[in-house]
Amino acid sequence: MVEKMSIAPMVDRTTYNFRQFIRMFNTKSTLYTEMITAQAVINGDRDRILKFDENEHKLVFQLATSSIEYTKKACEILKEYSFDEININAGCPSDRVSDNHMGAYLMSQPDLVCDMVKVIQDICQKDVTVKHRIGIDGTGILKNDRKIVGYEELINFVDKLHKAGVKRNIIHARIAILKGLSPSENRTIPQLDYDMVYRLKKDRPEYDIEINGGIKTLEDVEEQLKHVDSVMIGRASYDNPMLFNEDKISRIEILEKMIKFLEKYDGRVYHFTMHTLGLFYATKYSKIWKNVASNSSITVADLKEFLKKLKDMI
Repeated sequence: MVEKMSIAPMVDRTTYNFRQFIRMFNTKSTLYTEMITAQAVINGDRDRILKFDENEHKLVFQLATSSIEYTKKACEILKEYSFDEININAGCPSDRVSDNHMGAYLMSQPDLVCDMVKVIQDICQKDVTVKHRIGIDGTGILKNDRKIVGYEELINFVDKLHKAGVKRNIIHARIAILKGLSPSENRTIPQLDYDMVYRLKKDRPEYDIEINGGIKTLEDVEEQLKHVDSVMIGRASYDNPMLFNEDKISRIEILEKMIKFLEKYDGRVYHFTMHTLGLFYATKYSKIWKNVASNSSITVADLKEFLKKLKDMI
């Protein structure tokens, strides 16, 4: 089942270090980079933001853009990297992103999205996917406070993308409210409407539809797979990464892999362990582990000492 699961792109979370952590116990689920803007690709620290290792495949690069010019320039750089797919972010609801006409704002600009899809395909020669919402409330942002919240508007948007060559739609089953809510509130306040996504898949069975939003357990995943092709999990994957433990690898073995990795790691150990706080989620060792892993001065020796104590306790 894990091969039909992916971990959502999350800013400051789905970093190189978190992805390496996940690959210590999962090799089949699809991973994403953080959302990275076209401007950051062009002008930023590429060694950091584009860093990945070959063990991370299948790995998708998520691009935030609203400009054909910047998209072209970014793609001339991205084509040199072996990401498996390029994903366009058309779902982020933050004010900062919307003010730059990126993210969920793009649902009001389907023709622009289609043009960007074609640019990415032409330059990068890779499959292009789009992550979006079921609709948007543009009050205070769009002309005439436009709202795009109906099923017909959703299916028309998706149809246009597929005609442009989009290979998969990852749909967060909520609308995005472009003004007045924080990104966190936009993940909880708009009501989930899974049925709209199910209806889309039923009406367009040939489309590859992946669902996202409010999915927290393997039981949730099993239920969703009755209706759609695949499932994307966001915050729950970071809080409880063992959801993706496909081979039921023990936490002791994961810690041993972590120590081996960090003994050769070029950087502060904390920059890795800060992404592993959920390793002991919902176990009696959770608080102890969090105290160890969240110590900004943590060393490999500290990890070895924790592992020794854990083996003694078990």
